[in-house]
Amino acid sequence: MATSSFDLLHNFLTRRRDANYHTRTLNDKELFHDRDVFFENYKEMNKSFKIYVYPHRQDDPFANVLLPVDFEPGGNYASESYFKKVLASSHFMTKDPSTADLFFLPFSIARLRHDPRVGINDIQDFIRDYIFNISHVYSYWNRSGGADHFYVACHSIGRSAMEKAVGVKLNAIQIVCSSSYYLSSYVAHKDASLPQIWPRQGDPPNLANERSKLAFFAGSINSPVREKLLQVWENDSEISVHFGHLPTSYSEELLRSKFCLHVKGFEVNTARIGDALYYGCVPVIIANHYDIPFQDILNWKSFSIVVATLDIPFLKKILQGISVEEYSILQNNVLKVRKHFQWHLSPVDYDAFYMVMYELWLRRSSSRIKA
Repeated sequence: MATSSFDLLHNFLTRRRDANYHTRTLNDKELFHDRDVFFENYKEMNKSFKIYVYPHRQDDPFANVLLPVDFEPGGNYASESYFKKVLASSHFMTKDPSTADLFFLPFSIARLRHDPRVGINDIQDFIRDYIFNISHVYSYWNRSGGADHFYVACHSIGRSAMEKAVGVKLNAIQIVCSSSYYLSSYVAHKDASLPQIWPRQGDPPNLANERSKLAFFAGSINSPVREKLLQVWENDSEISVHFGHLPTSYSEELLRSKFCLHVKGFEVNTARIGDALYYGCVPVIIANHYDIPFQDILNWKSFSIVVATLDIPFLKKILQGISVEEYSILQNNVLKVRKHFQWHLSPVDYDAFYMVMYELWLRRSSSRIKA
């Protein structure tokens, strides 16, 4: 049955009522779902959590894929390289597999994609062969069918890279940026969302600048959701939507906007949440069925707005309905939470590395199998 205009309006007003209730109670909300539990578990994780990484030599033909990078990661998929590089020198590493809570599969999807010997077409074969090899050389994979193993991937090609390694796809923990409930390869609660973050050092300047724009988005038109956003808001004076060259710098646009839009493209994930948080802009997430990073830990309602793709025509009403006081609470919480979305070569407590480790700690096996 077709939805009438009355039904659409009624549904919108109901969601707006719920949103008003949400913002009125922001003062009563913590940044964490349960702050005390998180901090207690975090201490235990830091003290006892152990990871075994399958060893590979520098002269391995695929050392570039299997070992940590020897440079500071950069670019849109830096999260993958940062995690592996920081883990390699962390106190979580163990050389004794009998003490390990989890086993790390250290292949890099991003580097496999750019390796001319592999490339996009042969990644699935590489992963299949890699799992075959470790399962015949070591006993650890076979004890659990890979359920106590994990890998990390930020590039979207990772969503199909395990098609010929069913044990990885169904059993292993997948820490991936392309964390959509639509994908059959992604299993919520078993897997976890990796934040896609452009690496930046230090705090941004001039956060106290006046934010004269209501909302901002810039990006390519690569999804029906973005097409709808462009169709409705391209010529609006308060919501800046750009699909092309920006008249000012990207950072300036983020700094002068109250809300920054994270809009689903080819995948649900982009680096725009990290961008918004870094520049003190309240993220607005328009990506249905997105398993938001660290949502097991953080209360996203306290520092962001989630808008259903169906409600894009009502976007201005939703954002204008947030009072000055409510916005101030949201933005203050953005400034508190952004430390969880930053990478450091030497990890800092509660930064992105430690938050990913905590997600892994939550997913460790309740009973360790002894060798």
